[in-house]
Amino acid sequence: MTTTETAAAVPVAGTGPGSGGQKRSGGVGGTTTVGRGATGPSEPAATRGRTSIADTVVVKIAGMAAREIPGVYDMGGGLSRTLGAVRDRVPGGRPNVGRGVKVEVGERQTAIDLDLVVEYGVAITDMARDVRENVIAAVERTTGLEVVEVNVTVNDVHLPEDDDEAAAAETRVA
Repeated sequence: MTTTETAAAVPVAGTGPGSGGQKRSGGVGGTTTVGRGATGPSEPAATRGRTSIADTVVVKIAGMAAREIPGVYDMGGGLSRTLGAVRDRVPGGRPNVGRGVKVEVGERQTAIDLDLVVEYGVAITDMARDVRENVIAAVERTTGLEVVEVNVTVNDVHLPEDDDEAAAAETRVA
């Protein structure tokens, strides 16, 4: 799903009525200002300056929170998982916690789309509910942004036989 297919766009500072636009983000690029502090020595220290959160921060928080839920085997579609497996095998490569996560971040709100692979036997509706609750709690607690929606797409089911085949393929050569 591309970010232009998301049901509701999230308004951004400077893009409201009269400015003619909305911000759309796929988790790459932009930042969101969540605290517009005052300036000057007469202001309290805690309110001097501004706080900005990059879209990738929301992507990483949502990805980590989704992976914490039992039953989530992996994240991302088939191609992104394949590329991620290649990246993980490269020396010095690190896992991409944002794989399978797309966000739209506005001035005070965010919308999140997740692509998941679930373990066989897991009740998908219960797992999706738990993922939503955990992602919303983590993003709202950490960033202060209101999460307006978390859309969960289950792309695949991981079968126990998949692990057996992978182990057999790895032990072919001694």
